[in-house]
Amino acid sequence: MATQKKKTAKAKAVPAMNLADVRARIDGIDRTIQELIAERAGWAQRVGKAKGPLKAAVDYYRPERESQVLRMVIDRNTGPLADEVLVRLFREIMSACLAQQEPLKVGYLGPEGTFSEQAVRKHFGHSAHGLPLESIEEVFQEVEAGHADFGVVPVENSGQGTILDMFLTSNLKICGEVELRVRQYLLSRTGHIEDIERVYSHPQSFAQTKGWLRANLPKVEKIPVSSNAEAARRARNADDAAAIAGEAAAHVYGLRKVIMSPIEDRDDNTTRFLVLGRQFFPSCGHDRTSILVSIRDQPGALFKALSPFARHGISMNRIESRPSHHAKWEYAFFIDLAGHIDDEPMKRALAELEPQIAEIKILGSYPVAVL
Repeated sequence: MATQKKKTAKAKAVPAMNLADVRARIDGIDRTIQELIAERAGWAQRVGKAKGPLKAAVDYYRPERESQVLRMVIDRNTGPLADEVLVRLFREIMSACLAQQEPLKVGYLGPEGTFSEQAVRKHFGHSAHGLPLESIEEVFQEVEAGHADFGVVPVENSGQGTILDMFLTSNLKICGEVELRVRQYLLSRTGHIEDIERVYSHPQSFAQTKGWLRANLPKVEKIPVSSNAEAARRARNADDAAAIAGEAAAHVYGLRKVIMSPIEDRDDNTTRFLVLGRQFFPSCGHDRTSILVSIRDQPGALFKALSPFARHGISMNRIESRPSHHAKWEYAFFIDLAGHIDDEPMKRALAELEPQIAEIKILGSYPVAVL
């Protein structure tokens, strides 16, 4: 009881602050934050000067360093803001500091308002210059030609096939990944579900919302288009049309009437995107390595290809097969592995693997997505 009285007395001893005092304190904190951001930008400029003249923006970008910074942000966080909020804030600070030299040019599957554009902004921040392109093949071409510093593409894209086929002939490297929580919205010009006679969307979005559509719009015409942004562009022209798209597309194409959201069938609807570049980057400590392995058509070939990773304690996160296009009945396996190619266990496993297979291609070692 005595302890409780002491706590009460101590609480009463703390003077209450009026609203004007609280706002003044916040203003002071804002000034300090702004000064520190300016100081950070100044040090970022020094990094640029240390690298020498005539460097392009891509020469300053270090994905492994950004990943380390963001993981430290998460480790330091004690609230009240969520990890996701602080990571987004620091991502934008780093993006703005990097853009002092020159904004990064990042190609993506357009047009504006697609989930691919959202993935670009999540990974590179809003200071990067996004280049909307017409196809995944064009994203590869623009990065290979140097017209874009990086590219961002979904791992799977119904209607344009798997991007993994592109790696069979491309020399680009995977240098990052983005995991985007995809929320599908039903959008229209009027906002009335009873007006809808047809719905536009990308085939993948139709697949992600088929249960909701079956229950709520079983008789409407479903018209597949090249992107959700294109769906929004078409739906804005008629009162009896709707689009399934993301919130960004709604803003870009003026479809402000949200009939229903979210309408995806799964609560954990997440799309993985890969960041394409022209070089390998060092380890950040939380890495993934993607390889392409072509095996001969013989008994036990796949087992022999995977065994070295098990022996050296390397986890396999994903495996997918595709025709190799080199020889009949020869298949290429795309494999995601935990770790970096510079890690000693990975080096030993790859050295053991090489004599067992027809061909191996390292697609990239890159930081695992941060949130």
